[in-house]
Amino acid sequence: MKSLFFLWITFGLIWGVFSTSPTFAQTEDEVINTAKTAIGAASTKELVKLCHDAVEIGLGDQKATYSQSQAEFVLKDFFTKNPAKQFEYIHKGASKEGLKYVIGKYTATNGNTFRVYILVKSTPNGFRIDTLDFSRE
Repeated sequence: MKSLFFLWITFGLIWGVFSTSPTFAQTEDEVINTAKTAIGAASTKELVKLCHDAVEIGLGDQKATYSQSQAEFVLKDFFTKNPAKQFEYIHKGASKEGLKYVIGKYTATNGNTFRVYILVKSTPNGFRIDTLDFSRE
């Protein structure tokens, strides 16, 4: 009986760790590809999971650094005002320091279009989005 109890406790702990972890360490390309899908679907929850604990977000002239929970509210407001119609990458590159970035075009159903810049950096938890910038075209 005691063995069964400890087995359930162990299973519960393992399940809890894996089910609540936002993401496992991902490569730069996995973060970039998942971000493309999340932005194209206007999925703030999935997008925020890819972000660094403190992420810089630019929306037009307003730029600030946000926690993940703050970033979720800011992005949700943006996507509510500019629902996703289409998102595609138009350029991928890397800096001399090895930082990966992508530039994309976001088209909203209301006709607004935005140039999107995403910078991905290495962290102890894998690669994360450090900067996300939406500039109206």
